[in-house]
Amino acid sequence: MAQRDYYEILGVPRTASADEIKKAHRRLVRKYHPDVHKNDPGSTERFKEAQEAYDVLSDDTKRANYDQFGHAGVNAGAAPQGGTGDPFEAFRRAQPGRGRPQPGRGGVQDFDFGAGGAPDGDFSAIFEQMFGGRGGGGRPGRGRPAQQAPRGNDIEYPITLSFEQAVHGDSLPIQINRGGKLEVIDIKIPSGVKDGNKIRLKGRGDSQGGEPGDLFIVVTVKPHEYFRRSGLDILLDCPISVYEALLGTKVEVPTMDGKVTVTIPPGTNSGAKLRIKGKGIKKKDEQGDQHVVIKIVVPKNLNEDEVDIVHDLQTRHPVDARKDVVWKVN
Repeated sequence: MAQRDYYEILGVPRTASADEIKKAHRRLVRKYHPDVHKNDPGSTERFKEAQEAYDVLSDDTKRANYDQFGHAGVNAGAAPQGGTGDPFEAFRRAQPGRGRPQPGRGGVQDFDFGAGGAPDGDFSAIFEQMFGGRGGGGRPGRGRPAQQAPRGNDIEYPITLSFEQAVHGDSLPIQINRGGKLEVIDIKIPSGVKDGNKIRLKGRGDSQGGEPGDLFIVVTVKPHEYFRRSGLDILLDCPISVYEALLGTKVEVPTMDGKVTVTIPPGTNSGAKLRIKGKGIKKKDEQGDQHVVIKIVVPKNLNEDEVDIVHDLQTRHPVDARKDVVWKVN
């Protein structure tokens, strides 16, 4: 079966930028991840296809070979499986104006030789391309020194965490494609990670025979129903009535570690923050707090008698609520 075009798999044009390729890959990984479609073999195949396409198109050298020679160019210079076939074939295909040998001619005759039988150019470069940089047929100590195997590609793996997981940290298994094989590994999410953070796992990316690349866990944190975050502090809005604000009260509020009763003193203003020490986010040696943000709710639809009572209260206890603002109009 013919292999699908890598650009078609990712759904991007052949002129796509590296950033567009990365975004398309992330979208497909989220869509076809095996954890989401555990009973759908087709999704697993699409997941593997997307990873294979990204591995090639995210590498400048592989992408250039693919653009020029198609799927055959991805592995240009590699010997056929089992060690059979013509080892010069892939190199000849990569040379401008050269193809298969003509009938009656030997394979080596495809290379141009100048006067005296010397090849046009550096013949050791031919062996570098075919045999990974080992001049002289690969025998140690002759020709150019062996080139170091290329470093493996980094892998980005997006995950979505709940607000609680981001605050407390978690351990969870993920499934990644390394070298064309699906592999399940356990990752540790440290406490205090934020939306957009990247967690680096050194040496857990792809390997091409040399130093392996790294695995980057890209974190998305879902918003909480009522908590929100400010640095290492957690904020919670708490509505109280105008009477509770005037007279003071006690209110039971939630925290990430359970319920806590807070005391609201008489005369508390809307927007005031009451601190609950140590109930924020812990990150290494730092510990945040929780802040209860007061929102005062006033009564509506007062009758005439009630309005008179308020006016009387205002007369007895006048308040210049805007005395400290900087935007006073003269």
